[in-house]
Amino acid sequence: MSFSHAVQSRVTRYEGPIFSVFTDEVTMSSGGTAHRDVVQNKGAVGVVALDEVGRVVLIKQYRHAVGRRLWELPAGLRDVEGEDLSRTAARELAEEADLEAGQYHLLIDLFTSPGFADETIRIFLARDLTPVHSSFERTDEEADIEVAWIDLDEAVAMVFRGEITNAAAVGGLLAAARARDEGWATLRPAN
Repeated sequence: MSFSHAVQSRVTRYEGPIFSVFTDEVTMSSGGTAHRDVVQNKGAVGVVALDEVGRVVLIKQYRHAVGRRLWELPAGLRDVEGEDLSRTAARELAEEADLEAGQYHLLIDLFTSPGFADETIRIFLARDLTPVHSSFERTDEEADIEVAWIDLDEAVAMVFRGEITNAAAVGGLLAAARARDEGWATLRPAN
C-alpha cells in the first residue's frame, strides 16, 4: 500500500545562495498532519580519483559546522546552471586536486541527510589522471587544503578506523573498492 504524503502548507524560514529552509505541514499515513523542517540544497558532486597503481586523491579541509578538518573527496556544489554533472566533477577535480581525468564513470548517488534535507551528491570514478597545466587560486576553507594520495585499501581501512567520516567520502571509497573488486562491472556511464 502506498500513501501520498501531501504538503498542505509551506512556510519559508530562510533563503540563501546555497540552501533554503522551509517548514512543511505534511499529511501523515496515520491520518493527521505533522510539521517537518526541510533544507533544500543545490546538490553536489564528488570524485574518487584513482591512479594507475590504485591510489585515491583525498583532500583534508576545515569544515566549520563540525569545527575540524576532515578527509574528503574532491567535491563541490552544483552551482553552475545547466552544467553537466560530469563536467562539474571535472571542474572540482581540477580546482581542488590540480588533476584532470581521461575517463569518468558514475559510482553512486547519495542522499546525504534525508531526515531533513533533500541534498543529493553524485559520486564519479575518475581514472587516467594527469596534472592540470595551471593550478587554481584557492581561498577561504580551500586555501589550506591538504592533498594526499592514499592506497584505496588503506583509505577503506581509514573509514573503518573512524579517520574518514565525511558521508560522501565514505560512500564513494566503499563503492570504488567494491567496483574494483568486481572488475569494474558495476560502473555506469558518467552521463
